[in-house]
Amino acid sequence: MSTSATNSQLTPGVAAGRLSDEDYARNFADIAPRLDGHEARVAADRCYFCHDAPCITACPTAIDIPLFIRQIATGTPEAAAKTIFSQNILGGMCARVCPTEQLCEEACVREAAEGKPVEIGRLQRFATDRLIETGVHPFTRAADTGKSIAVVGAGPAGLAAAHRLAMKGHAVTLFDARPKPGGLNEYGIASYKTPGGFAQAEVAWLMQIGGITVEHGRKLGADLSLATLRKDHDAVVLAIGLAGVNALRAEGEGLGNVVNAVDFIAALRQAPDRASIPVGRNVVVIGGGMTAVDAAVQSKLLGAESVTIVYRRGRAKMSASAHEQDHAASVGVRIIHGAAPVRVHGNGAAQEVEFAYTEDGPGGLTLKAETFRLKADQVMKAIGQTLDGAPEGVRIEGGKIAVTGAGRTSLPGVWAAGDGAEGGEDLTVTAVAEGRDAAEDIHASLMP
Repeated sequence: MSTSATNSQLTPGVAAGRLSDEDYARNFADIAPRLDGHEARVAADRCYFCHDAPCITACPTAIDIPLFIRQIATGTPEAAAKTIFSQNILGGMCARVCPTEQLCEEACVREAAEGKPVEIGRLQRFATDRLIETGVHPFTRAADTGKSIAVVGAGPAGLAAAHRLAMKGHAVTLFDARPKPGGLNEYGIASYKTPGGFAQAEVAWLMQIGGITVEHGRKLGADLSLATLRKDHDAVVLAIGLAGVNALRAEGEGLGNVVNAVDFIAALRQAPDRASIPVGRNVVVIGGGMTAVDAAVQSKLLGAESVTIVYRRGRAKMSASAHEQDHAASVGVRIIHGAAPVRVHGNGAAQEVEFAYTEDGPGGLTLKAETFRLKADQVMKAIGQTLDGAPEGVRIEGGKIAVTGAGRTSLPGVWAAGDGAEGGEDLTVTAVAEGRDAAEDIHASLMP
């Protein structure tokens, strides 16, 4: 992240290489190592294999969870993986990053009865990792249909759509602005959740279906025209995500060492050496979602002495799960609720952030007169992302691409899926479901 390197010259408190090599290795080790075979069978035996399993309903991709757990219990993890991948082709990544504690595991009958659900996420990782590591792709491509589909965006929604369309026999061209595919999975998730280059390994495995051509460095609205894509292809999928970042709208936002949390996370994910990433002694992260938590936790793991998340509303309204909030607290991140930034103070670079206490009432959020300041030689903005330019001719609602049904936009022959599309919950698993469903709808509309 070049801005961090430049800004670190302005404030001595922002520096790289705070820790030893051993500390970096320990801090960024896999946060939830994979179960071994015995552990997986023991965990699988706790499942009741409910006929009307509430965990399936709670899963955005509707994986048959009791079936795949039974397959693990009977010693066929590769069959379990195929059950998972048939609904969620990025099931390996979702096993690592999906908020299972709010979805399938919260709905688990064991959770209601005992307060300890079946470890669905870890069982899913056990099965999917086993199959991916064999190098075998469990699906085959149908006969060529002669149809051509453009998918813009190689994140979870775009990859899911591309795979399903290719599997149906369509020729898919996948366009992405960045040098690597994966989108959020590659650039936007904490390093300790996906170590070992898993995001790229999963994409390479997915691409074994065939029929998908990838063009990098292609951005819609720059060197890529929606009108041209519509002309050259039988259908278009917009899976462009949310590349823009909301502004703080606070005085002093332009000072040095005030950075976007998403850029910090991306730089850390792409750095060949974590010691090269500068981090402050006193870091303040503004926001309440997963981006805020990931940025804050990783700042602490990089050696920051004090890291504070400040969110304008109460704990219950943070979009980061309680599990993630508790994890942040466990590594020493402080979380302050009910405060909003009003001013960044400093001389050339950030030194303090001034906050006003807030009141969240029936009429909305209001700022109180009382304020406080936090020392901050590095400030990270994590207050939400926006569309980076609306696609030409597509109707926008609430800052996202308006869709009906399985992702149909206001333009004939154009579908949208993922975080940039209306609806959804800005989760990897939701994006996968939307990409898959859009692909099915496209196939149904193109084929007699």
